Amino acid sequence: MDLDRGSSSTSSTSARATPGRPVRHGALYQFTQQNLPACKPVLTPAAVISTFLLMGLIFIPVGIVTLRASYSVVEIVDRYDNDCVPEEYRGNKVAYVKDDSIPKNCSRFMKVPKSMKAPIYVYYQLDNYYQNHRRYVKSRSDRQLLDGLGYNDSSSCRPLESSNDLPIVPCGLIAWSLFNDTYKFSRGPSELKVNRKGIAWKSDRNHKFGKHVYPLNFQNGTLTGGAKLDPSIPLSDQEDLIVWMRTAALPTFRKLYGKIEEDLEEDDVITVKLKNNYNTYSFGGKKKIVLSTSSWLGGKNDFLGFANLFVGSFSILISIIFLLLHVKSPRQSLWRDGPPLILE
Repeated sequence: MDLDRGSSSTSSTSARATPGRPVRHGALYQFTQQNLPACKPVLTPAAVISTFLLMGLIFIPVGIVTLRASYSVVEIVDRYDNDCVPEEYRGNKVAYVKDDSIPKNCSRFMKVPKSMKAPIYVYYQLDNYYQNHRRYVKSRSDRQLLDGLGYNDSSSCRPLESSNDLPIVPCGLIAWSLFNDTYKFSRGPSELKVNRKGIAWKSDRNHKFGKHVYPLNFQNGTLTGGAKLDPSIPLSDQEDLIVWMRTAALPTFRKLYGKIEEDLEEDDVITVKLKNNYNTYSFGGKKKIVLSTSSWLGGKNDFLGFANLFVGSFSILISIIFLLLHVKSPRQSLWRDGPPLILE
């Protein structure tokens, strides 16, 4: 470290020596005149090489640990939007999904590659679905979700703030487009029960959705968007709605459907009986069902581990390059007889 204090003593001495000039001193004056002592770190080759080497030794073990946690997660993904359309409707999938007279029942089979310990999380995944569209995101009323009809201004929900001259609760495009595919799971002759409670954030249930607010006039218009809501259950208990209303930032996202609270063994065959109700065909979207376990780090995500490994490896590479350059062309010291003395 080098201390820059020479100019401070010189200027203060000249200020005292000038006749008729007021004496100026104090930390504020020295600060405004840039006369305070300053620390200037000297980046020696040894310090730079050691810093990059230390970063590599930290990031690489962290990356290995996070990758091991990600690889310990067992995940099964099955896309069903195409296969669950009958052959005769493959040419016009939109007409198929909009026709209520056509049954939407479909069966899928999922084989368990490794043993899965409970709880096993059931997700639905949507691709090419832009929940982050500005008009879509704004088409909701948070005050109405919390206070119900006690809050009359639902203009932010346009174009779905009312129907048949009656207000809609919950209003807006987000609630109107609620996901409505349903899943039932079985292993052999026994049914696997899916717990659909506790899938939403506790803060959302307690502070964003009213305990005395009930659905009203919902999905009663000529154009039905998605799932319907039970008018006898308050919004704070409609957890599938709460999960859906937390919009995704990216066009490919997963949302929690429920939890299977039984262990699954390797090579088990899970039968999924689903209803293919939700329309993703009009915008080229995809639908997938996901079964996944979790680790101490969460779900399966290799990005964090690879990012740490990359940063750690790059840091070690830089330290080796700097070391070779220093060995080839060592830095000449400007102070052969030691650093100069600074007199005040």
